[in-house]
Amino acid sequence: MSCYDLPGLLPIDQALERMLDQLTPVEQVEDLAITAAVGRITAEPVRARVNLPVFDNSAMDGYGLRHQDAATGKPLPVQARILAGQSLNTPLQPGHCVRIMTGAPLPVGCDTVVMQEHAQDSDQGVAFDPLPEPGANVRLNGTDLKQGDVVLPAGHRIRPIDVALLISVGLVDVTVHRRVRIAVFASGDELQAAGTTLAPGQIYDSNRPGLHALLDRLGVEVLDLGVIPDEPQALRQAFSTANETSDLVISSGGVSVGEADFTRDILAEEGDIEFWKLAIKPGKPLAFGRLSKAWFVGLPGNPVSTLVTFHLIAVPAIRRLMGMTHRPLAQLAAISQDALHKSPGRMDFQRGHWAVKDGTVQVRCTGSGQGSHQLSSLTDANCYIALEQERGPVLAGEAVTLWLFDDVLA
Repeated sequence: MSCYDLPGLLPIDQALERMLDQLTPVEQVEDLAITAAVGRITAEPVRARVNLPVFDNSAMDGYGLRHQDAATGKPLPVQARILAGQSLNTPLQPGHCVRIMTGAPLPVGCDTVVMQEHAQDSDQGVAFDPLPEPGANVRLNGTDLKQGDVVLPAGHRIRPIDVALLISVGLVDVTVHRRVRIAVFASGDELQAAGTTLAPGQIYDSNRPGLHALLDRLGVEVLDLGVIPDEPQALRQAFSTANETSDLVISSGGVSVGEADFTRDILAEEGDIEFWKLAIKPGKPLAFGRLSKAWFVGLPGNPVSTLVTFHLIAVPAIRRLMGMTHRPLAQLAAISQDALHKSPGRMDFQRGHWAVKDGTVQVRCTGSGQGSHQLSSLTDANCYIALEQERGPVLAGEAVTLWLFDDVLA
Protein backbone atom coordinates (compact mmCIF):
# COMPACT_ATOMS: atom_id res chain seq x y z
CA MET A 1 0.00 0.00 0.00
CA SER A 2 1.32 3.47 -0.84
CA CYS A 3 0.23 6.90 0.31
CA TYR A 4 -1.87 7.16 -2.84
CA ASP A 5 -4.10 4.41 -1.52
CA LEU A 6 -5.23 6.99 1.03
CA PRO A 7 -6.74 9.84 -1.04
CA GLY A 8 -5.46 13.36 -0.39
CA LEU A 9 -2.50 12.43 1.79
CA LEU A 10 0.72 14.19 0.79
CA PRO A 11 4.13 12.63 1.58
CA ILE A 12 6.24 14.78 3.87
CA ASP A 13 9.05 15.31 1.36
CA GLN A 14 6.60 16.62 -1.22
CA ALA A 15 4.89 18.81 1.37
CA LEU A 16 8.20 20.38 2.40
CA GLU A 17 9.21 20.95 -1.22
CA ARG A 18 5.91 22.62 -2.12
CA MET A 19 5.97 24.77 1.00
CA LEU A 20 9.59 25.89 0.80
CA ASP A 21 9.33 26.67 -2.92
CA GLN A 22 6.72 29.32 -2.09
CA LEU A 23 8.32 30.92 0.95
CA THR A 24 10.90 33.70 0.74
CA PRO A 25 12.82 35.47 3.52
CA VAL A 26 11.36 38.62 5.04
CA GLU A 27 12.62 41.57 3.01
CA GLN A 28 13.37 44.08 5.75
CA VAL A 29 16.93 44.13 7.09
CA GLU A 30 18.72 46.07 9.81
CA ASP A 31 22.26 46.80 10.89
CA LEU A 32 23.08 45.60 14.40
CA ALA A 33 26.13 45.86 16.59
CA ILE A 34 27.87 42.51 16.43
CA THR A 35 27.48 41.91 20.15
CA ALA A 36 23.70 42.38 19.77
CA ALA A 37 23.37 40.14 16.72
CA VAL A 38 23.74 36.67 18.26
CA GLY A 39 20.94 34.46 17.00
CA ARG A 40 20.14 36.70 14.05
CA ILE A 41 20.45 35.70 10.39
CA THR A 42 22.89 37.40 8.05
CA ALA A 43 21.11 39.09 5.14
CA GLU A 44 24.18 39.25 2.90
CA PRO A 45 27.69 37.80 2.82
CA VAL A 46 29.85 39.29 5.57
CA ARG A 47 33.34 40.25 4.36
CA ALA A 48 36.57 40.91 6.24
CA ARG A 49 37.69 44.53 6.45
CA VAL A 50 41.27 43.63 7.37
CA ASN A 51 43.58 40.67 6.95
CA LEU A 52 43.69 38.03 9.66
CA PRO A 53 46.30 37.95 11.10
CA VAL A 54 46.66 41.70 10.63
CA PHE A 55 50.48 41.39 10.63
CA ASP A 56 53.18 38.73 10.75
CA ASN A 57 53.47 37.65 14.38
CA SER A 58 54.91 35.05 16.69
CA ALA A 59 52.92 31.95 17.62
CA MET A 60 55.16 31.26 20.63
CA ASP A 61 57.06 32.86 23.46
CA GLY A 62 60.64 32.48 22.29
CA TYR A 63 63.23 34.01 19.97
CA GLY A 64 62.79 35.43 16.49
CA LEU A 65 65.63 35.10 14.00
CA ARG A 66 66.66 34.56 10.40
CA HIS A 67 66.68 30.83 9.79
CA GLN A 68 70.01 31.03 7.93
CA ASP A 69 71.63 32.52 11.06
CA ALA A 70 70.40 29.70 13.31
CA ALA A 71 71.82 27.12 10.92
CA THR A 72 75.38 28.25 11.76
CA GLY A 73 75.08 26.79 15.24
CA LYS A 74 76.62 29.94 16.73
CA PRO A 75 74.99 31.74 19.70
CA LEU A 76 73.15 34.86 18.53
CA PRO A 77 73.18 38.13 20.49
CA VAL A 78 69.74 39.51 21.44
CA GLN A 79 69.01 42.72 19.54
CA ALA A 80 65.75 43.67 21.31
CA ARG A 81 62.79 42.44 23.33
CA ILE A 82 59.32 42.66 21.75
CA LEU A 83 56.08 42.20 23.72
CA ALA A 84 52.57 41.84 22.31
CA GLY A 85 51.36 45.31 21.42
CA GLN A 86 54.89 46.58 20.75
CA SER A 87 56.92 46.66 17.54
CA LEU A 88 60.56 47.01 16.51
CA ASN A 89 61.04 50.01 14.24
CA THR A 90 64.33 48.74 12.81
CA PRO A 91 64.97 45.52 10.82
CA LEU A 92 66.48 42.47 12.47
CA GLN A 93 70.24 42.69 12.10
CA PRO A 94 71.97 39.73 10.43
CA GLY A 95 73.47 37.35 12.98
CA HIS A 96 71.12 38.56 15.76
CA CYS A 97 67.85 37.44 17.32
CA VAL A 98 65.05 39.11 19.25
CA ARG A 99 63.31 37.98 22.41
CA ILE A 100 59.64 37.86 21.34
CA MET A 101 56.31 37.02 22.98
CA THR A 102 53.22 35.33 21.57
CA GLY A 103 51.29 37.70 19.30
CA ALA A 104 54.08 40.26 19.00
CA PRO A 105 54.84 41.49 15.46
CA LEU A 106 57.90 40.07 13.75
CA PRO A 107 60.57 42.63 12.83
CA VAL A 108 61.55 43.01 9.19
CA GLY A 109 63.91 40.19 8.24
CA CYS A 110 62.71 37.74 10.90
CA ASP A 111 61.34 34.55 9.34
CA THR A 112 61.42 31.96 12.14
CA VAL A 113 60.61 31.73 15.84
CA VAL A 114 62.18 29.20 18.22
CA MET A 115 60.19 28.35 21.34
CA GLN A 116 61.95 29.36 24.49
CA GLU A 117 62.23 25.73 25.67
CA HIS A 118 64.66 25.09 22.78
CA ALA A 119 66.91 28.08 23.55
CA GLN A 120 69.97 28.18 25.79
CA ASP A 121 71.04 31.64 26.97
CA SER A 122 74.72 32.37 27.74
CA ASP A 123 77.20 35.28 27.84
CA GLN A 124 77.93 34.71 24.15
CA GLY A 125 74.24 34.92 23.17
CA VAL A 126 71.43 32.45 22.63
CA ALA A 127 72.00 29.00 21.11
CA PHE A 128 69.25 26.78 19.75
CA ASP A 129 68.83 23.02 19.99
CA PRO A 130 67.19 21.48 18.14
CA LEU A 131 67.37 23.78 15.14
CA PRO A 132 63.94 24.96 13.93
CA GLU A 133 62.39 24.36 10.54
CA PRO A 134 62.27 27.46 8.29
CA GLY A 135 59.17 29.53 9.10
CA ALA A 136 58.48 27.67 12.34
CA ASN A 137 56.04 29.26 14.82
CA VAL A 138 55.26 32.21 12.55
CA ARG A 139 51.74 33.45 11.77
CA LEU A 140 51.84 35.24 8.45
CA ASN A 141 49.68 38.22 7.57
CA GLY A 142 46.41 37.15 5.88
CA THR A 143 46.95 33.40 6.12
CA ASP A 144 43.60 32.92 7.92
CA LEU A 145 41.51 35.48 6.05
CA LYS A 146 42.27 38.27 3.62
CA GLN A 147 40.54 41.63 3.34
CA GLY A 148 37.39 41.11 1.26
CA ASP A 149 37.10 37.39 1.98
CA VAL A 150 33.64 36.11 2.95
CA VAL A 151 33.68 35.53 6.70
CA LEU A 152 30.05 34.38 7.01
CA PRO A 153 27.67 33.58 4.14
CA ALA A 154 24.19 35.03 3.79
CA GLY A 155 21.65 32.97 5.72
CA HIS A 156 24.03 32.18 8.58
CA ARG A 157 22.72 32.19 12.14
CA ILE A 158 25.23 34.20 14.15
CA ARG A 159 26.66 32.21 17.06
CA PRO A 160 28.62 33.48 20.07
CA ILE A 161 31.84 32.14 18.52
CA ASP A 162 31.15 34.23 15.40
CA VAL A 163 31.24 37.41 17.47
CA ALA A 164 34.97 37.01 18.10
CA LEU A 165 35.66 36.26 14.43
CA LEU A 166 33.69 39.23 13.12
CA ILE A 167 35.35 41.69 15.48
CA SER A 168 38.79 40.26 14.70
CA VAL A 169 38.40 41.18 11.02
CA GLY A 170 37.54 44.80 11.78
CA LEU A 171 33.73 44.70 11.80
CA VAL A 172 31.57 46.61 14.27
CA ASP A 173 28.11 45.84 12.89
CA VAL A 174 26.42 43.33 10.60
CA THR A 175 23.36 43.40 8.32
CA VAL A 176 20.69 40.90 9.38
CA HIS A 177 17.11 40.08 8.51
CA ARG A 178 14.58 41.58 10.88
CA ARG A 179 13.00 39.12 13.26
CA VAL A 180 10.17 37.06 11.83
CA ARG A 181 6.82 37.86 13.47
CA ILE A 182 4.68 34.86 14.31
CA ALA A 183 1.16 34.89 15.70
CA VAL A 184 0.15 31.79 17.62
CA PHE A 185 -3.12 30.66 19.15
CA ALA A 186 -4.94 27.50 20.19
CA SER A 187 -8.59 26.76 19.53
CA GLY A 188 -10.94 24.69 21.63
CA ASP A 189 -13.65 25.26 24.23
CA GLU A 190 -12.07 22.55 26.39
CA LEU A 191 -8.78 24.40 26.88
CA GLN A 192 -8.09 26.07 30.21
CA ALA A 193 -5.12 27.99 31.59
CA ALA A 194 -2.66 26.22 33.86
CA GLY A 195 -3.51 26.49 37.53
CA THR A 196 -7.28 26.73 37.09
CA THR A 197 -9.71 24.14 38.38
CA LEU A 198 -10.85 21.89 35.56
CA ALA A 199 -14.52 21.19 35.03
CA PRO A 200 -15.60 17.85 33.55
CA GLY A 201 -14.41 17.59 29.93
CA GLN A 202 -11.80 20.34 30.24
CA ILE A 203 -8.02 20.04 29.84
CA TYR A 204 -5.08 22.35 30.34
CA ASP A 205 -3.84 24.33 27.37
CA SER A 206 -0.36 22.83 26.98
CA ASN A 207 0.11 23.17 23.22
CA ARG A 208 0.28 26.95 23.07
CA PRO A 209 2.84 27.40 25.89
CA GLY A 210 4.89 24.58 24.38
CA LEU A 211 4.85 26.27 20.97
CA HIS A 212 5.71 29.61 22.55
CA ALA A 213 8.75 28.07 24.22
CA LEU A 214 9.92 26.52 20.94
CA LEU A 215 9.40 29.79 19.08
CA ASP A 216 11.44 31.62 21.71
CA ARG A 217 14.26 29.17 21.05
CA LEU A 218 14.10 30.04 17.34
CA GLY A 219 14.55 33.74 18.11
CA VAL A 220 11.37 35.10 16.51
CA GLU A 221 8.88 37.70 17.71
CA VAL A 222 5.76 36.01 19.09
CA LEU A 223 2.27 37.47 19.18
CA ASP A 224 0.33 35.23 21.56
CA LEU A 225 -3.39 35.48 20.80
CA GLY A 226 -4.35 33.02 23.55
CA VAL A 227 -7.10 30.43 23.37
CA ILE A 228 -9.84 31.06 20.82
CA PRO A 229 -13.24 29.44 21.47
CA ASP A 230 -14.77 27.06 18.94
CA GLU A 231 -16.88 29.80 17.40
CA PRO A 232 -16.47 30.81 13.76
CA GLN A 233 -16.57 34.57 14.28
CA ALA A 234 -14.00 34.45 17.07
CA LEU A 235 -11.69 32.42 14.84
CA ARG A 236 -12.20 34.82 11.94
CA GLN A 237 -11.24 37.72 14.17
CA ALA A 238 -8.14 35.88 15.39
CA PHE A 239 -7.01 35.19 11.84
CA SER A 240 -7.73 38.77 10.84
CA THR A 241 -5.61 40.14 13.68
CA ALA A 242 -2.81 37.70 12.97
CA ASN A 243 -2.90 38.44 9.24
CA GLU A 244 -2.36 42.16 9.88
CA THR A 245 0.42 41.80 12.43
CA SER A 246 2.53 38.77 11.52
CA ASP A 247 4.47 37.03 8.79
CA LEU A 248 3.24 33.58 9.78
CA VAL A 249 0.19 32.39 11.70
CA ILE A 250 0.42 29.14 13.65
CA SER A 251 -2.73 27.64 15.11
CA SER A 252 -3.21 24.50 17.16
CA GLY A 253 -6.38 22.49 16.74
CA GLY A 254 -9.41 22.78 14.53
CA VAL A 255 -7.96 21.39 11.29
CA SER A 256 -9.49 17.93 11.59
CA VAL A 257 -12.96 16.92 10.43
CA GLY A 258 -14.92 17.17 13.68
CA GLU A 259 -18.15 19.14 13.93
CA ALA A 260 -16.43 21.92 15.91
CA ASP A 261 -13.24 22.02 13.82
CA PHE A 262 -13.78 25.34 12.05
CA THR A 263 -10.19 26.42 11.46
CA ARG A 264 -9.72 24.72 8.10
CA ASP A 265 -13.03 26.04 6.75
CA ILE A 266 -12.20 29.61 7.79
CA LEU A 267 -8.74 29.34 6.26
CA ALA A 268 -10.35 28.24 3.01
CA GLU A 269 -12.66 31.27 3.15
CA GLU A 270 -10.00 33.82 4.08
CA GLY A 271 -7.04 32.49 2.07
CA ASP A 272 -5.67 29.68 -0.05
CA ILE A 273 -4.88 26.24 1.37
CA GLU A 274 -1.93 24.57 -0.34
CA PHE A 275 -2.36 21.25 1.46
CA TRP A 276 -4.08 20.05 4.62
CA LYS A 277 -3.51 16.30 4.97
CA LEU A 278 -0.11 14.65 5.25
CA ALA A 279 0.85 11.01 4.94
CA ILE A 280 2.52 11.02 8.36
CA LYS A 281 1.76 9.78 11.85
CA PRO A 282 1.31 11.59 14.15
CA GLY A 283 -0.06 14.67 12.46
CA LYS A 284 -2.17 13.78 9.42
CA PRO A 285 -4.42 16.89 9.61
CA LEU A 286 -2.14 19.87 8.89
CA ALA A 287 -3.03 22.93 6.86
CA PHE A 288 -0.53 25.13 5.03
CA GLY A 289 -1.36 28.10 2.87
CA ARG A 290 -1.59 31.85 2.66
CA LEU A 291 -3.88 34.59 3.93
CA SER A 292 -3.89 37.98 2.19
CA LYS A 293 -0.71 39.13 3.98
CA ALA A 294 0.62 36.26 6.09
CA TRP A 295 1.35 32.59 5.64
CA PHE A 296 -0.31 30.09 7.93
CA VAL A 297 0.37 26.63 9.33
CA GLY A 298 -2.57 24.97 11.02
CA LEU A 299 -1.31 22.25 13.37
CA PRO A 300 -3.41 19.35 14.70
CA GLY A 301 -4.62 19.59 18.28
CA ASN A 302 -3.32 16.39 19.90
CA PRO A 303 -0.26 17.40 21.95
CA VAL A 304 2.31 15.09 20.35
CA SER A 305 0.92 15.78 16.88
CA THR A 306 1.20 19.51 17.54
CA LEU A 307 4.85 19.41 18.61
CA VAL A 308 6.00 16.86 16.03
CA THR A 309 4.40 18.65 13.08
CA PHE A 310 5.69 21.98 14.37
CA HIS A 311 9.19 20.51 14.40
CA LEU A 312 8.97 18.76 11.03
CA ILE A 313 6.90 21.28 9.05
CA ALA A 314 6.62 24.66 10.78
CA VAL A 315 10.30 24.96 11.74
CA PRO A 316 11.53 24.63 8.12
CA ALA A 317 8.96 27.27 7.13
CA ILE A 318 10.10 29.63 9.87
CA ARG A 319 13.76 29.16 9.01
CA ARG A 320 13.05 29.95 5.36
CA LEU A 321 11.26 33.16 6.39
CA MET A 322 14.24 33.98 8.62
CA GLY A 323 16.56 33.71 5.62
CA MET A 324 18.08 30.32 6.36
CA THR A 325 18.35 27.40 3.96
CA HIS A 326 16.49 24.20 4.75
CA ARG A 327 18.52 21.95 7.03
CA PRO A 328 17.11 18.40 7.16
CA LEU A 329 17.46 16.53 10.42
CA ALA A 330 20.54 14.33 10.62
CA GLN A 331 19.82 10.66 9.99
CA LEU A 332 21.36 7.58 11.54
CA ALA A 333 20.92 3.84 11.02
CA ALA A 334 20.12 1.87 14.17
CA ILE A 335 18.86 -1.44 15.50
CA SER A 336 15.49 -1.36 17.21
CA GLN A 337 15.46 -2.87 20.69
CA ASP A 338 11.66 -3.03 20.63
CA ALA A 339 8.99 -4.47 18.39
CA LEU A 340 7.20 -1.50 16.78
CA HIS A 341 3.57 -1.43 15.72
CA LYS A 342 3.21 0.02 12.22
CA SER A 343 0.65 -0.18 9.41
CA PRO A 344 1.52 0.64 5.80
CA GLY A 345 0.20 3.90 4.33
CA ARG A 346 1.76 6.75 6.36
CA MET A 347 5.31 7.55 7.40
CA ASP A 348 5.44 7.03 11.15
CA PHE A 349 7.61 9.19 13.40
CA GLN A 350 7.74 7.19 16.60
CA ARG A 351 9.67 8.71 19.47
CA GLY A 352 12.84 6.99 20.55
CA HIS A 353 16.06 7.28 22.52
CA TRP A 354 19.23 6.14 20.79
CA ALA A 355 22.59 5.22 22.26
CA VAL A 356 25.68 3.25 21.28
CA LYS A 357 25.87 -0.16 22.96
CA ASP A 358 28.63 -2.67 22.28
CA GLY A 359 29.70 -0.60 19.28
CA THR A 360 26.22 -0.61 17.73
CA VAL A 361 23.69 2.21 17.49
CA GLN A 362 20.54 0.98 19.19
CA VAL A 363 17.20 2.67 19.79
CA ARG A 364 14.33 2.02 22.14
CA CYS A 365 10.80 3.43 22.23
CA THR A 366 10.09 6.07 24.85
CA GLY A 367 7.10 6.85 27.01
CA SER A 368 4.25 4.61 28.04
CA GLY A 369 2.96 4.54 24.47
CA GLN A 370 3.16 6.18 21.05
CA GLY A 371 -0.31 7.70 20.95
CA SER A 372 -0.65 11.27 19.68
CA HIS A 373 -1.86 12.31 23.14
CA GLN A 374 1.03 10.78 25.10
CA LEU A 375 3.50 13.61 25.72
CA SER A 376 5.69 11.36 27.86
CA SER A 377 6.93 9.77 24.64
CA LEU A 378 8.68 13.07 23.78
CA THR A 379 10.21 13.96 27.13
CA ASP A 380 12.74 11.12 27.14
CA ALA A 381 13.28 11.06 23.37
CA ASN A 382 16.30 12.26 21.42
CA CYS A 383 15.17 11.12 17.99
CA TYR A 384 12.33 10.02 15.76
CA ILE A 385 12.22 6.40 14.65
CA ALA A 386 11.25 7.25 11.07
CA LEU A 387 9.38 4.27 9.62
CA GLU A 388 8.77 4.39 5.88
CA GLN A 389 5.24 4.75 4.48
CA GLU A 390 5.13 1.32 2.94
CA ARG A 391 6.62 -0.44 5.96
CA GLY A 392 4.66 -2.71 8.22
CA PRO A 393 5.41 -3.91 11.78
CA VAL A 394 9.02 -3.89 12.95
CA LEU A 395 10.51 -6.78 14.89
CA ALA A 396 13.03 -6.27 17.67
CA GLY A 397 16.51 -6.49 16.15
CA GLU A 398 15.50 -5.02 12.78
CA ALA A 399 17.28 -2.03 11.26
CA VAL A 400 15.51 1.32 11.33
CA THR A 401 16.35 4.89 10.34
CA LEU A 402 16.53 7.61 12.98
CA TRP A 403 15.95 11.34 12.47
CA LEU A 404 17.94 12.95 15.24
CA PHE A 405 16.58 15.85 17.26
CA ASP A 406 18.29 19.16 16.55
CA ASP A 407 18.68 22.22 18.77
CA VAL A 408 14.96 22.97 18.55
CA LEU A 409 13.91 19.94 20.60
CA ALA A 410 17.17 18.75 22.11
